[in-house]
Amino acid sequence: MGVESLIVWLIIGAIAGWLAGMVVKGGGFGLIGDIIVGIIGAVIAGWLLPQIGIVIGGGIIGAIINAFIGAVILLFILRLIKR
Repeated sequence: MGVESLIVWLIIGAIAGWLAGMVVKGGGFGLIGDIIVGIIGAVIAGWLLPQIGIVIGGGIIGAIINAFIGAVILLFILRLIKR
């Protein structure tokens, strides 16, 4: 993985984590926490969605949507655990 790929993953994770923090109220962890949740969510969605037969598409928009879905799932699970 090159430096460019790492930067793209960080940007996608930041956008997805921020959006997921807005959607899942009470589940936000601040800017850095949301970025980390977005990156982990991108990994989760990158593995989980193809396993269940869902393919969003390619490109940066598809990656953001995938990461957003994974981040929302992760924030929902973390919110359930925090209770």
